[in-house]
Amino acid sequence: MNSVIFHVDMDAFFVSVEELFDPNLKGKAVVVGGEPNQRGVVSAASYEARRFGVHSAMPLTTAKKLCPHAIFIAGQREKYTEYSERVHQILCNYTPIVQRVSIDEAYLDFTGSERLYGLPLQLAHRLRMEILDKTGLSASVGISRTKLVSKVASDLAKPSGIFYILPGHEAALLAPLRVGKLPGIGEMTERYLKDLGITTVGELAEVGREFLCDALGQWGESLYRKSIGLDTAHFDFHEEPKSISHENTFNQDTNNLEVIYATLAHLVQKAAHRLREHKMYARSITLKLRDLDFHTITRAVSLEEATHLDSEILESVLTLLKQNWDSQLKIRLLGVALSGLSYGPVQEDLFEKSRRDKMTRLYQAADRIRDKFGFDSITSARTVK
Repeated sequence: MNSVIFHVDMDAFFVSVEELFDPNLKGKAVVVGGEPNQRGVVSAASYEARRFGVHSAMPLTTAKKLCPHAIFIAGQREKYTEYSERVHQILCNYTPIVQRVSIDEAYLDFTGSERLYGLPLQLAHRLRMEILDKTGLSASVGISRTKLVSKVASDLAKPSGIFYILPGHEAALLAPLRVGKLPGIGEMTERYLKDLGITTVGELAEVGREFLCDALGQWGESLYRKSIGLDTAHFDFHEEPKSISHENTFNQDTNNLEVIYATLAHLVQKAAHRLREHKMYARSITLKLRDLDFHTITRAVSLEEATHLDSEILESVLTLLKQNWDSQLKIRLLGVALSGLSYGPVQEDLFEKSRRDKMTRLYQAADRIRDKFGFDSITSARTVK
C-alpha cells in the first residue's frame, strides 16, 4: 500500500488573517512585521508584494525600497495563533496523525483511508473547502507518498490549489526544478552546487550518491535522497518532544514591568498547554532574555518535583527574571523553555497531591475551552493586565 501524505500550507497566512479584519487590504501589496522605518524584518508578505521581491525575514527597510507603495502593518500575533488553532482542530477532525511543523503548515497521513474519505483529490478539496468555510482562509495542499514531495507540491500549488503527485512520478516532477526548491537547501548550498555545475534537481540526481558524498560528506547522502523524492528522516508522528519553548520579540524594546510580566505569563500558558497536550511534566525551566544590543542570556532552574502547572512554571520564570535582569535595561526578546520532560511527576505527599489535582483540573478546563474556541479565548488575569 502506498503512503498518502498531505502537506497543508495556509496561503499568505498572516496577511490573509489581516484581510479578514480589514477587507480593504485584499488585492494590495501588504507587508506584516512593522513600520518600514522600524528595526525588524518581514514576517509575511502578500502575493502582490512578493512580485516585487519582498519575502519573509527580509529587513523592513529593504522591503520598503523594493515595494515603496506597500502597506506596512505590525501584525496581531494573538489572532494568528487563534486562527492557527482553528485550522489545526479542523485537521485533527480528519485524522489523528497530524504533524504541525509551523503556525501555518502541517503534514497529515491519510494512508489507507480511501474507503472512508474517497480518492485523495476529493479529500483534499473537501478539506480545503471546510477550512475556507469555517475560517475564511485559503490553503494549498500537496499530496504524494512522502513528506518532502508533498511539501514541494503544495508550494507549486499556491495560491489556493491542490497538487497530487501520483506514485512513481516523484522524480519526474522534481527533475526540472532548481535545487533551491527542495526543502532544507538554502542559498549557500545552492551556490555551492552551482559551482559544481548542478542547478536543477535532475542534475543533482544524475551526479549520483557517490559524487555528492565525496563533495559534501554525510550531507551528500541526504541531498541524493531528496533529489529522487525520498524523505531524509523517519516519518514518526509519535516522537516525544525533548523540550517545549515559546518566544516573543517586541516591536519596540521595553523595560515596562507590567508588559514583561504579562508577556512571560502568556508564554508560560502556551508552553504549559502544549506540555499537558503531550501528557508530560517538566523538571527544568529556562528563561531566555535578549537586550537591545542583541546580548542574549539563558538561565535555567531545576525543580525538585516535575510540574505541568502554569502557576509553578511562572513562579520559577519570574524568579529567574528578578535574579538576572537589570530593570533599567530594555528587553528585545523573551523566551520560556521547558525541558527534562517525563510522563509523570515524582511521588507526592497527600496534601500536595490534593492541591495539585485541583490546579490540574482548573488548567485542563481552560485547555478544553482553548481547544474549542482558540487559545486566547481564556487567559490569566496577569496576562490581561
